[in-house]
Amino acid sequence: MKSKNICKFINPSAPEPPFVRTFVLETDLETMKRGFDLSVDRAVLVTSGEVCFTAGERRLELSAGNLFFGFKDEKIAVEPNGKCEYIYIDFRGERSEELFKRFGISAANRCFKGFDGLIPLWSESLCRAGEQSVDLAGESMLLYAFSRLSAEPSEQNCIVSQMIELTEEHFTDPELSLSAIADELGYNGKYLSHVFKEKMNKGYSEYLRTIRIKYAVSLFNHGIDSVKNVALLSGFSDPLYFSTVFRKEIGVTPTEYKNNIGK
Repeated sequence: MKSKNICKFINPSAPEPPFVRTFVLETDLETMKRGFDLSVDRAVLVTSGEVCFTAGERRLELSAGNLFFGFKDEKIAVEPNGKCEYIYIDFRGERSEELFKRFGISAANRCFKGFDGLIPLWSESLCRAGEQSVDLAGESMLLYAFSRLSAEPSEQNCIVSQMIELTEEHFTDPELSLSAIADELGYNGKYLSHVFKEKMNKGYSEYLRTIRIKYAVSLFNHGIDSVKNVALLSGFSDPLYFSTVFRKEIGVTPTEYKNNIGK
């Protein structure tokens, strides 16, 4: 079947690379399923249907009118739910970093609802843009989308960002837990648990275990072959519990994994 994609690329004729690099309507499901490795930042507007984007440990179910941001050097997995379409604008430069900072956009705060009004604007702008104006069309649509965002990140998004930051800094500490995070931030533990699960689509304990196991795998891959030492270095005080969690996450025991390295 012939693709209905509309792809317009910016001609980098100026000495400095343009802010907006591409402006594309994606309609091909097979292309979507390949996902994308980002060499630039990307704004994605779902225009019809439903699609799931997985970035890192976070899985986001999106539908028409949802706006999603991907960041340079990320690998994004895409799962279309039946027929769907989306428009994306690729952009890069110091200006994008400034905009992300201004509007509180981060890995924990990258998906926004209620942008249905952008669908006809982006679609018409993409169709009408010519070779000499596609960069301006893409930039104007992107900046208009940013202008629709709240200038201040919500309290909940700030809390989740703080939780992630503390976890990444201290996950190797066996004493780290949701209660310890709650004490550090001065919030009720049940409230933090609810907010984290709502924003990240997984519980905090599961998130912490996953980070620790990924680190354990990297330690085995770098030649540390003592299961007990890897457990302790990864934040597990009990090697037996570590082995149970490792097998659940990876599918084999720590001993089986380290014995198979290099085979």
